[in-house]
Amino acid sequence: MKLVRYGAPGRESRHHREDGKIRDLSRIVKDIDGEMLASGGLNKIKKANLKRMKPVPGKPRLGPASAVSATSSPSA
Repeated sequence: MKLVRYGAPGRESRHHREDGKIRDLSRIVKDIDGEMLASGGLNKIKKANLKRMKPVPGKPRLGPASAVSATSSPSA
């Protein structure tokens, strides 16, 4: 499973990428971040029928793989 975020910097959306196609996960998970991972978000994604979701058109800009909150600080 490959999770990606795409869109304009700072406004990326969460998506799944498979077979060169990107599919929107916004109906399944709020974001791709630590909270989603800790709360069973991967299981929700695995249970979804992703192949039935329409691929995102074009070649969107890929962003960071996970969200970073404004209150997060880098590890020392």
